[in-house]
Amino acid sequence: MDLTAQQQQALHEHLRAAAEILYQNTPPEQLTSLEGIELAVREHLLAAVGPQNGPFFVQTVTGTVAGYARRLTTCVGTLQITQKQAQILKVKPNARLSPRMEKYCLLVSANVSYQHAEQDIETLSGLRVSHATQQRLVHRQRFALPVASAPEAVQELSVDGGKVRLRTQPGQPCEWRDYKAVRLQGVATAAMYRDNDSLVGWVNRQGLAAPLTCLGDGHDGIWNIVSRIATPERRREILDWYHLKENLYKVEGSYSRLHRAEAHLWRGEVEAAIAQFDGWEVAPVTRLCQYLRKHQSRIVNYDYLQAEQVCSVGSGAVESAVKQIDRRLKLSGAQWKVENVPQVLAHRAAYLNGLLLS
Repeated sequence: MDLTAQQQQALHEHLRAAAEILYQNTPPEQLTSLEGIELAVREHLLAAVGPQNGPFFVQTVTGTVAGYARRLTTCVGTLQITQKQAQILKVKPNARLSPRMEKYCLLVSANVSYQHAEQDIETLSGLRVSHATQQRLVHRQRFALPVASAPEAVQELSVDGGKVRLRTQPGQPCEWRDYKAVRLQGVATAAMYRDNDSLVGWVNRQGLAAPLTCLGDGHDGIWNIVSRIATPERRREILDWYHLKENLYKVEGSYSRLHRAEAHLWRGEVEAAIAQFDGWEVAPVTRLCQYLRKHQSRIVNYDYLQAEQVCSVGSGAVESAVKQIDRRLKLSGAQWKVENVPQVLAHRAAYLNGLLLS
């Protein structure tokens, strides 16, 4: 705000006079601490100052007071805005929250339950938006998936899955169901429930490099998605090294033998690693050898890739994204209606992608 000296002086005098009036109408018990003064001043701003300044700005900008007036909860207090003013300022019909206030609610409710979102919004802003309104607000949104805006084509992506607890009938055990998530080179995240077609379609609409490195653990569902991304000739499929190592050490036995097998796997030498277990016919070894042969084409020379910084050797980016999604999805005691799961995933992904305040 660039004010002239004359404007600054006039503003100072008017604000000083307003402050004196507001101070005289503040209960003394509110003024015994700095926090109390902060809350008192904020209450005055929301109750008296904002509702006076806001309408002046709105009327001056729109040049009209025509139409039916409705009350709108905004960041500067409760304002009255007419139908014509709302049209000019692009306020949605029948909305009871201002666009900025909606964004604040969406931002907070992406992290906590709707009940806690109500409490947090009131604590942070001094304004109350009920938990039911918060929920309706989320389910009215259309959260668009981002388009990766990296200056170069996406060279790497990772795929993982998470679980969501669905609401069941009283007395019935809870049900856990899978959802899938994709992370594009640290640029954008998408998560969807039982809609692999849309997830794959979103990825394929991005600018994808050749080769495109695709990372994931040993789950079949991960590689079913990867198989539909780009073309086989353009993909470099890599089994997550840390999951590979975890599966190796599920075999209990001689650590020297396991260390030798690990060294071979680190260099992508699958058959040499399997040879370390020749003659050892127990169930864990059999499962490990089946796992290694199943993913043999995805077990690469991790040593070379890491030394030359060609690409990542682990799918930690998407695993971190799934954990971030689960912070909202798996709140203590949370159970979700199946029809609400896609929207909750989209809401949380929009938060992770930084789209809620854009």
